[in-house]
Amino acid sequence: MKIIIACDSYKDTLSAFEVCENIEKGIKKINKEINVIKIPMADGGEGTANAIQNILGGETVEVLVNDPLFRKIRSSYVYIEKTKTAIIEMARASGLELLELSDRNPMNTTTYGTGELILDAINKGCNNLLIGIGGSATNDGGIGMAHALGVRFYDKSKNEISLTGKGLLDLKSIDINNLDSRIKDCNIKIMCDVDNVLHGQYGAAYVYAKQKGANESMIHALDDGLIYYANVIKNSLNYDVSNIKGAGAAGGLGAGIIVYLNGTIQRGIDAVIDIVNLEEKIKDADLVITGEGRIDYQTKFGKVPYGVAQIAKKHNKPVIAICGSIGKKYEELYNCGIDAIFATTAIQTSIEEYKKTTPKQLEQMSEAIVRTFFKKSL
Repeated sequence: MKIIIACDSYKDTLSAFEVCENIEKGIKKINKEINVIKIPMADGGEGTANAIQNILGGETVEVLVNDPLFRKIRSSYVYIEKTKTAIIEMARASGLELLELSDRNPMNTTTYGTGELILDAINKGCNNLLIGIGGSATNDGGIGMAHALGVRFYDKSKNEISLTGKGLLDLKSIDINNLDSRIKDCNIKIMCDVDNVLHGQYGAAYVYAKQKGANESMIHALDDGLIYYANVIKNSLNYDVSNIKGAGAAGGLGAGIIVYLNGTIQRGIDAVIDIVNLEEKIKDADLVITGEGRIDYQTKFGKVPYGVAQIAKKHNKPVIAICGSIGKKYEELYNCGIDAIFATTAIQTSIEEYKKTTPKQLEQMSEAIVRTFFKKSL
């Protein structure tokens, strides 16, 4: 019997490796001879660099950068010398995981630290950059990132604006004359787990700002800022980013990388699936278990469980999702190749308590699922 475990991390709780490991413990309780293949997954957010590094190797490069609130922190990216490739997670410099709950406010956060990671990679000689942009704490349209690479943003009085979501409300002009000239020689791919546009009902602010700490009035203001931003880009740079799918990812960082770095968008899950050779490993599996911290209708827009299920169903393999929690319209995933969805908890609890209880819950749930699924052959 062969079981593939291909799960994403549970945000603020467990890494992808820890999720896979605890699910394996439950399966091995049944029979230690069951062939369990653990494949920690990611879709461009937290854990993407590690997932790729596990397959391709490379060194971890530490860098002193600014966090989302302009505080100095130690961050890192993966450097593969042979191919002059950098694998960068914006979450390591500008991610929600870096902030306490009380500090989360996308009006005040910046992607400047992400730009510092990119600059360090270019200084190291990288000309291939894979940038995962999930897990952001920001809604600044990527102006912080771009500023770190030489772009300047001005208000009506030609003063530089704040490099934050709030700063976009003052934006009147953009100057790219001092953008690092080495950018033009770089191949930059954006690993993105959503296809949201920059602004509007399905844009960065209305869909994601609340989980980053914004209230309703902030959400309206942030969306207004992104509208101003798109208009200034169009007027200053003759580039219309309003309707580009993925431009709204990471609070508009997707748009910033496209406009200033000539980046191209690739679904993060597709990139990781190719790199870890997931399809080949699934071909002869008896069961595929996947999951993420919270599963809902947005999962089908390119998150890990959706991507894994698409590969599994191509080979007619059963797929079970074990998640931290279940959100609205999760039933839509049953039409996307997932056969059953389970959650480790059905009630709200503190993050601290959840961290303590989730490993055991994963172990117990995976044991029960596999016992039920293979009861005739165990």
